[in-house]
Order: sequence, then C-alpha cells, then structure tokens
Amino acid sequence: MQLCSVCSEHIPKYKCPACKIRYCSLGCYKRHKDACLPVEQSTPPDPEAKVSFNTEAWTVEDLLHEDDIIDKVPLQRLQLLGQSKELRDLLCNPHLRQLLRSVDSAASKDDAMKAAMQEPLFVEFADQCLKTVENEADGL
Repeated sequence: MQLCSVCSEHIPKYKCPACKIRYCSLGCYKRHKDACLPVEQSTPPDPEAKVSFNTEAWTVEDLLHEDDIIDKVPLQRLQLLGQSKELRDLLCNPHLRQLLRSVDSAASKDDAMKAAMQEPLFVEFADQCLKTVENEADGL
C-alpha cells in the first residue's frame, strides 16, 4: 500500500498533473503545489535518481477508499462495465481503442479527454459507460 508523498500518513487518492506525485487530500496538494517540479517529457529519466515515493502498481481498491469524493462509482457498478455487450461492441472499433490508448498514455489527461470528447465515437463510448453504471444505480 502506498502512502501520500506529502504527509506520508494516508493512502494517496490523487496524482499531481504536473509532477505525477501521489497525494491524499486538498490540504496536501496545497502544501505540495508551491514546491512542485513538473515532469519534463523531453528529458529521459535519470537511472541514478532515487525515487522518494512508492511506485508499485495501483489497484481499484486503492482508489475506492476515498470517502469525500462525490462522483465515485462503487466497485460492483464498475464491474458492470465489463459485462456490457454494448461496450464490448463499441470496443471492437480500432479507432475507439486507439483513442482510449491516447488518453491513457497522455501526459495531460485533461487535454487528452477534451480532445477525445470532440470525437463522436468517444462520446458514444462515454455515454454508454455512464448509462451502464447509472442504470444499475437506479435499481439500487
């Protein structure tokens, strides 16, 4: 389990968009932002540099422990995404898969999402994801 890179006390739930460190709260982000050193994409990583935070892989459970996020989706509803025939059909489209890879690998996720949301196919995918989890929410 990882700890917040700022306070080293709590499980981090967020990632700084500039330098990619993990932090647990708005208070930690405010403490961090003045000392933030943005990651430069053109500079190759220094193999001798020591990493000051844990880089082990994150799990869905790590991200779902946040109590003060208004828009979080419970794990059981997220699992419905994997069972949706409509989503599987959409994911057969190689253009959509490329769009998803582009967003996932982008340095600026916000900008990548804004660009992807200009694509009707991506909007259809996002709408279907919401429909899938919201339909189950209505039944709970």
